[in-house]
Amino acid sequence: MHWPTESGVDVVAEDIPETKTDDRGKRNSFLREFPIFVVVALGLALLIKSFVAQAFYIPSGSMENTLLINDRVLVNRLVYHVREIARGDIVVFSGVDSWDIEVPYQEPSNPIAKAFHWVGTEFGMAPSETDYIKRVIGIPGDTVKCCDSTGRITVNGTPLDEKAYLYPGDEPSTQTFEVTVPENQLWVMGDHRSLSSDSRFHTDDPGGGSIPMDKVIGRAFVIAWPFDRAKILPIPDTFTQPALDVAAGIVSSPLLAGSLGTVPLVLWRRYRAGRRSK
Repeated sequence: MHWPTESGVDVVAEDIPETKTDDRGKRNSFLREFPIFVVVALGLALLIKSFVAQAFYIPSGSMENTLLINDRVLVNRLVYHVREIARGDIVVFSGVDSWDIEVPYQEPSNPIAKAFHWVGTEFGMAPSETDYIKRVIGIPGDTVKCCDSTGRITVNGTPLDEKAYLYPGDEPSTQTFEVTVPENQLWVMGDHRSLSSDSRFHTDDPGGGSIPMDKVIGRAFVIAWPFDRAKILPIPDTFTQPALDVAAGIVSSPLLAGSLGTVPLVLWRRYRAGRRSK
């Protein structure tokens, strides 16, 4: 069929756009591609979560006021592949085979509810019943003690100034203890000491309160949500005291390291001088 135009050129029916058909085709194409898009997006998110960074939901007040209930933190899963776990780090770790459950949780019986909870846990929208978040106070070989004559916790005999992160009004600890952190273990405590069920309260659990380093998932380095609380989570200055490492037998001072490095050279020179005098 032909339609005349003002220019005298006939337009055949095949030249007229089939708008409704095209729109329907686009909708059908979108519906077919959307599930693929969702699967790919979830796959990428899980890949990033498994190897790079993961979001975690804060379910309790044990780290107040550093972290509040309902905060979401991002955890760096790569950092401990390039450096050791350090005192003062805020770490997320699995308490499986080490600690009893801190936040009671009843698993849903409905399969759909289970699926939603799993997705929420994986993406930091719901709490995990086996993961914990605490601050590292002692690393392997450290002697952690409460308390000195002024009520401060000491690490290798060096007192910690915890005012920068300790919950206002809390004492460093109301429980007295003295532990030497075993090899490949960590002594961890919450910033809200009067509310935190941390290493001090798990001395009867496997590990004697300390947690295995290989159970650490990563370091919490930023509060990502809510936006008005978004900030970096640095290591407090009190954990950078050189005395902590020197007392533990770790050389952290460049001057001290340089001095110790000259000892073999001095002994070698004396040996050479003795040989020459013979």
